Amino acid sequence: MSLRKLAKKLPYPIQQGLKYIYSSIPPHFRYDKVFWDTYNFLQESQWWSREKLEEYQIQQLNKLLHHAYKNVPYYKRVFDERGLKPKDIQNFDELRKLPYLTKDIVRGNLNDLIAQNIPKEDMEYVTTGGTSGKPLGFYIEKRTNLIRMAFEWREWNWMGYKFGDKCIVLRGNVIKREENGQKAWWEYDRENNYLILSTYDMTDENLPKYVQKIEEFKPKVIRGYPSALDILARFIRKNNLAINARGNIKAISTSSENLYPAQRPMIEETFKCTVFDKYGNVEQVTILGECEKHEGYHDFMEYSYTEILDKDGNPVTKDGEVGEIASTSFTNYATPFIRYKIDDLAEYTTHRCSCGRRLSLVKKIEGRWLQELIVTKRGNLISITSLNMHSDVFDNVRQFQFYQDTPDKIIFKVVKKNTYTEKDTEYIMQELQRKIKNQIDIEIAFVNEVPKTTRGKYQFLIQKLPIKFGD
Repeated sequence: MSLRKLAKKLPYPIQQGLKYIYSSIPPHFRYDKVFWDTYNFLQESQWWSREKLEEYQIQQLNKLLHHAYKNVPYYKRVFDERGLKPKDIQNFDELRKLPYLTKDIVRGNLNDLIAQNIPKEDMEYVTTGGTSGKPLGFYIEKRTNLIRMAFEWREWNWMGYKFGDKCIVLRGNVIKREENGQKAWWEYDRENNYLILSTYDMTDENLPKYVQKIEEFKPKVIRGYPSALDILARFIRKNNLAINARGNIKAISTSSENLYPAQRPMIEETFKCTVFDKYGNVEQVTILGECEKHEGYHDFMEYSYTEILDKDGNPVTKDGEVGEIASTSFTNYATPFIRYKIDDLAEYTTHRCSCGRRLSLVKKIEGRWLQELIVTKRGNLISITSLNMHSDVFDNVRQFQFYQDTPDKIIFKVVKKNTYTEKDTEYIMQELQRKIKNQIDIEIAFVNEVPKTTRGKYQFLIQKLPIKFGD
């Protein structure tokens, strides 16, 4: 057992004491060599030419394919069935000779997807949140956590966040600290200089305390789920509370959920700073993130090779065209993901960012989009975003969620505020019908709460119908 895991089993006060000692160690000595080698490499590689970046990708691809063929039974079978050897794939076009990897394939072939040359003690079993209702489990190499952290720090540097800066974290963490014998709603992580706020206790009674705590802490950045920041921002605006009065908050980092079009300006206006959005996944196959110019999402090309494909499986080449993401990870050899379909979409662009970095751009991420579409009676699809979830129609609604399991009806679950009346029901129905135009029946169901996912996120739509790209 690692020292870090052993420390997590100790009583909370002892953990805090160890963190206090650990926090006094300079970051250069605190982080592992794997982290610093990767971090220093990324400071240089982000300024490489496109040609050099693609050359690096080909080198990493060749290493991965040779490893997979030699050590991973599933890929040995895939190559052999097609009469291929790793040397037959020397460029990105030839990579398309290999089939896609899907979540269902991983579930059905996990044992054969595990590399036989990596000791089990060097692996970690992880699972995704399972937005489709079917969680996905697989193995990663433990060292890849440090590699991913180095990539994250590069993007955090783009937003002006440096090692040791004060940071608010609002990302589904379970608070271990206790107050008066009960779990508290915040705790301080001295090791990372984080003030961690619970996403599970964001009630109207508690939210004024959240605002006060943020103001007292004076963070430089905030890292959070878009849904949690949305709840906090709407509360601040509704109650005319002051936030970031001293201007110390310079940036907000969002990730792990869709950042809806209406959310970004509302969060930025409320907190008086810029939002930097990042796309990633537990599978560790693609990272996309915004730089200081906000002209799109940079593809972290050193991390993976990302394809954006049309419904026929061909590369998208036109500006503004949306395609499905298929990604090949360069970092995790324990369960290799090669041409893995994430079930997310991205909008292609040929634009080169004015920041000077030659990392590829995508214009927009439609991440998790396939799980955030409503199916109408006629079978066409409506994006949940088009329903404008930030209209004043929901002023007297504490929480809400759309739910669909049949093509002709959607259920709108509502948690009422004390000020909610029958007029609000009429207003909501009128507004939703105005947008949907009788393409689907709407039923309002009043509930006591909208449950979060196990990772502390809110989902605006629970979609039980199977939807595939190209429908």
